Amino acid sequence: MEAHPRSPRELFEGKEHYEIPAFQRPYVWNEEDQWAPLWDDVARVAHSYVVAKEAGIEPKIAQHFLGAVVYETKPPVAGDVTHHEVIDGQQRMTTLQLLLDAARRAIEERGYELLAEALEDLIRNKSKAFAGTRKRFKLWPSQADRSAFAFVMDPEGSWHGEHRILEAHAFFLQEVERWLIGKPDDDGAVPPGTEQLRAEALGSTLQDRLTLVAIDLSGHDDAQLIFETLNDRGTPLLKADLIKNWVFRRGEAIGADVEKWSVIYWADFDDVWWREEIKQGRQVRPRVDIFLQYWLTMRSQDEVKGEHTFRVFTEYAARDMDSVTTANALLGELRNDAETYRNFAQLDETTTEGRFYSRVVETMELAAVTPVFLWLLSENHGVPKTQIRVGLEAIESWVIRRTLLRATTKDVNKFMVAILKALDRVSAEKAGLEIRRYLSEQTAETRVWPSDAELVTFLPTAKLYGNIRQGRLRVVLGAVEQHLRSKSQMYEAVQLPTGLEIEHVMPRGWRTHWNTDPPMSPEDAAARDKNVNTIGNLTLVTKSLNISLSNRPWTDSEAVGLKEGGKPGMGKRSLLDEFSLLVLNKEVIKNGESWTDADIFARSKYIANAICEVWPGPTSYSNTGDDDRRPIADGADKRDGRYDVEDSSATASSSEALPNEAVETTDVDQLTSDGDLLRDFNKAMLDVYVRAKREAGYTATYYLEMLHRDGGLETARRLLASHSVSDGFTALWGKNRLDLTVENVVLEPEFRSLFSEDELATARRRLADYGFRPDL
Repeated sequence: MEAHPRSPRELFEGKEHYEIPAFQRPYVWNEEDQWAPLWDDVARVAHSYVVAKEAGIEPKIAQHFLGAVVYETKPPVAGDVTHHEVIDGQQRMTTLQLLLDAARRAIEERGYELLAEALEDLIRNKSKAFAGTRKRFKLWPSQADRSAFAFVMDPEGSWHGEHRILEAHAFFLQEVERWLIGKPDDDGAVPPGTEQLRAEALGSTLQDRLTLVAIDLSGHDDAQLIFETLNDRGTPLLKADLIKNWVFRRGEAIGADVEKWSVIYWADFDDVWWREEIKQGRQVRPRVDIFLQYWLTMRSQDEVKGEHTFRVFTEYAARDMDSVTTANALLGELRNDAETYRNFAQLDETTTEGRFYSRVVETMELAAVTPVFLWLLSENHGVPKTQIRVGLEAIESWVIRRTLLRATTKDVNKFMVAILKALDRVSAEKAGLEIRRYLSEQTAETRVWPSDAELVTFLPTAKLYGNIRQGRLRVVLGAVEQHLRSKSQMYEAVQLPTGLEIEHVMPRGWRTHWNTDPPMSPEDAAARDKNVNTIGNLTLVTKSLNISLSNRPWTDSEAVGLKEGGKPGMGKRSLLDEFSLLVLNKEVIKNGESWTDADIFARSKYIANAICEVWPGPTSYSNTGDDDRRPIADGADKRDGRYDVEDSSATASSSEALPNEAVETTDVDQLTSDGDLLRDFNKAMLDVYVRAKREAGYTATYYLEMLHRDGGLETARRLLASHSVSDGFTALWGKNRLDLTVENVVLEPEFRSLFSEDELATARRRLADYGFRPDL
């Protein structure tokens, strides 16, 4: 058995023919796991070639390792191809041939015929003796793929249906064309060089700068045994093991005390916890390898593929491993960040950090945010607690809003890298604000932070149950519940019990007890089938209560004689009233003797507005002149016990008509008449409204309504009791006018006696979080 590194040119040039046995499994590689990573690697190598050429330097033979291929060469026959039977690596070989042909086709279509001809020599055996036979191809795949492979490599006739082979070829053809013409990527980066230079670079990369380890078996080797050993019995080294070996060898070379290193920096990585395999996307990988991948992404500010972890680490750490001092510093920072990472799962869920990890990383399964999360919490960066809170709340809002709108997250890896680069441009004292600013400025479809208007428009009619996982909906409804509790000091400050389940107020099986008389038309029934799965019809209950509620009717009178599910004769409304303490359900109970499609729609708008308050949106979208979003627990109008959230555009229009003169001459006494201090406070609260409109161009219409309805003191207390800052606060921050916020009025020395220490602390924290008067 002989093993040698081989380039595609060395593998395929000449009369070579690799044949995959007919019984081997069909082609199964896909875009996410193999095609896209392979193309990224090819583009990276070609990119370095172009940069070197433009600098007048002869490109180094920077190569990319593709893996191994095992084959057995058959005895030669004069005038025939050299025949090889592929034992292992058929997926890799097939993909490489598809990439070569896609590149050949794209380069030829752009007019670079000599480059295309050179690539064709690695794809086809051009001798007339092989025309029309399988030997005309350098590779002949397994039985299931042969027709598709022959069609895509040598198109004749037509093809009907789908096939993974065709999809792979189409993917590579598209990516090659985009690279050749210089189309910008999602970050706006344009490939360097001229089109001709890029074509030359790609040709050079595909011919000579990719490497496979070619293992050629002799006639005495047991091919099946070797195949089984390679695929089943091997115990591959972890990336962490490779890195450890490299680090300690470098340590010995520079005279470090490697035994001490082992104890201080590396012993914990040998713990079972770090080596436990956990799921990451579709793969299962050791926890330590996942951490190192995220750590390198954070440190290098570049996307790091799992399979490249070792190579990237050696490249990144090489400079610091040249002396004991710098090596100790690097390994110490690695150890600190490893400890931070290990503590993620133990974070208190009542904290911003704990909620973020539980909601975003675990429930939303968006571990791709981890490099930024780690950056913010790293002791090595010293980010203030207030800035950690601002940054994490912004990212969490971005994730939740996009999840509810079912927006794509396919670009999130690169997006997090872009955020890391943005953070590198500011001090740690401004890190959270920079994240919020950066998120707010995004306009690309894959990155935009959805606005309040988008949520309030989309959610009331969107089918969420069945399209969004129940665990994610539980997070949203649970957060809304806690938010509603925070709106009034009358509610207990309690943590929600674990194990709450999603319940449909109007059941999905509504036809049993909830149909109309006469029964609904097919069209109306179809509309109701959708309505029952919108956010306005969903709530949270315990598992036992969920079983009892089932499909039963709403009222007791409709439930007479009903015995199923226990509690005979009780309707859903009575059961919720008796056994649920959630504010979400108390609001539903207030609805009265019926629960209709109109009520579902109104409550959907009500909850959509609550979501906007729990997870405030982008500064640039939070308000464009009218603060027309309704507060939730007390702000949504209820008439005859019904939800009735008015149309925001109508509200804004009527409030906009209020002239400044009318505001200025408003009788402050009618807001409250409880003493001179309250009178002065109400005047100050009214004054910031007028100044915000005149000096900052911001009209807080609902804020004014609150002042007239509740008075200045109650308005301020309600805003301070909210889980997060108001839209008005973020809008004024965007205009650099936080001096016009309620929080700033509250902290004026003459008014502090009106508020509790907790309320004053909230005001101080909010202003400090956004970089205003941190000395308060």
